[in-house]
Parts: sequence; structure tokens; C-alpha cells
Amino acid sequence: MTCIYRLDGSVCNNAAAKRASRRLGHFYDEVLAPSGLRATQHALLQQIVRLGSPSMTDLATALVLDRSALSHTLRPLERDALVALHPAKTDRRIKLVVLTEEGRAKLDVCNALWQRAQSRFEATFGVEEATVLRATLDHLAALDFSLRRGRVERPIFSDVKQLVN
Repeated sequence: MTCIYRLDGSVCNNAAAKRASRRLGHFYDEVLAPSGLRATQHALLQQIVRLGSPSMTDLATALVLDRSALSHTLRPLERDALVALHPAKTDRRIKLVVLTEEGRAKLDVCNALWQRAQSRFEATFGVEEATVLRATLDHLAALDFSLRRGRVERPIFSDVKQLVN
């Protein structure tokens, strides 16, 4: 009997990555649902904490988003008073993204659920495999692709094990 859910291997890196991202996103969204936040919103709040009240530009860069997509994603978080936008003291044209007290409380709830999702994923996928996967994805997201003349000007991946160490 053929499984109707079997996925054929893709030769397109983009399609394979997006398919896996959607599957993983649905999984994390389901586990985080009781918090009222989606996985993308949780990641955004976590990045704000990591960067410590970043500018819109710095946050967009860290998340590999353009500013308009970031603004769209921030709107419901700002509406729900989880984040606030404040002008920078040195240049009032620069908007800083600040996690509010309500945002910190929501993030604490969400982090506990996220830890469950993370543990379930690693139990299924494997702890070492998950570590290598994250390192590979971080490496890919950090790459400055130069596609002039139809090629990447530097090697994309060396031994993935080196990324983890």
C-alpha cells in the first residue's frame, strides 16, 4: 500500500526548505497555541530580548526580513501591548522596539510551551541531528549570497560538523 503522505525528494532547495519550514511551523504553532502567540511571534519576541531593544532596522536584519514585513508582524504585538515602539534618544527618526512587561509575561508562558515543542522535536528528530540542523540553517541564513554571473562566489557549505564545533 502506498502512503499518500510520502513526499518525493525535491531537486529544488527552496521548495524543500519551504516545505520543511511549513511543517515545522505548523508543529510549533500547535504547541504554542495556548499562549495565544504563533511561533513567528515567539521568535520575534525572543530576538527583541536577545538584541535588547533593537532598532527596527537591526531587528529586521537579524530576522532576515524587510522593514515592511517586520512592521506588519509587529502590529498585532503592539496592539496587544506586548511591544512598544519608542524613538531613539540620539535620533528620533530611529524607532526602537521594546518588550513591555506584558510582553515579558507572555514570553515566559510561551517559553515554557516552546521548551515542550523543542523537546518533542529533538526526541523525534534526534538531539545531535537537531543541533546540526540549526547550525546548517543558521549558516544558510547568514550567508551573503552573491549571485552575480549566476554563481555563488564562495563555498556554501564546508563540513557541517565544523559548524557545530
